[in-house]
Amino acid sequence: MQAVLNVISKMLDRDILTWLSDDDGNPSAQRRNRAALVIADRLCGALADPILRNAQEKRQLAALTKWLVAHGYRGVSPKTHADLDPGQFAIHLNMPCRVSEKSPETVNVSVDMAILPHCAAKGDVPILFEAKSAGDFVNVNKRRKEEAKKMDQLRGQYGESVRYILFLCGYFDATYLGYEASEGIDWIWEHRIDDMEALGL
Repeated sequence: MQAVLNVISKMLDRDILTWLSDDDGNPSAQRRNRAALVIADRLCGALADPILRNAQEKRQLAALTKWLVAHGYRGVSPKTHADLDPGQFAIHLNMPCRVSEKSPETVNVSVDMAILPHCAAKGDVPILFEAKSAGDFVNVNKRRKEEAKKMDQLRGQYGESVRYILFLCGYFDATYLGYEASEGIDWIWEHRIDDMEALGL
């Protein structure tokens, strides 16, 4: 029991539970209520953030779909990217990638959207999109390496010319964008969706 209590004690946030640092360790009702409000707010955020991200992703993919359909593209559900014909796109497509150069094992890298331009040939690697939204600057910089890892896997399988584009909405600062740019990852802002034309779409 003492070992369990020691672990819990180390995990307690003393910036919130301020009385733990006091000599008497006897909090007033006001201090307890303040700590409870902060903890409840963090818990609500942890539960709500994934729900909001999923809703944002659906909205972003709907915006991309609307733009593509207006430009003569057609949505399909292929088994692999090789089944895409020019002028087609697919939502939530898996791109098989080797785990490493020395290993024959593969892993599926999921992309939110794959688009094969009108001017491409069947069998070409499509332009790959990842829908990203953020309500603050903190979380995006914590997760920025996720896209870089995907890009490494995609390059290893499909070559240096693979195009992996972030479709952004919300708070993405220069630190995040600079990191992604250094990895060869480009982006398009949702409010400037017509920049898709610069990709040859």
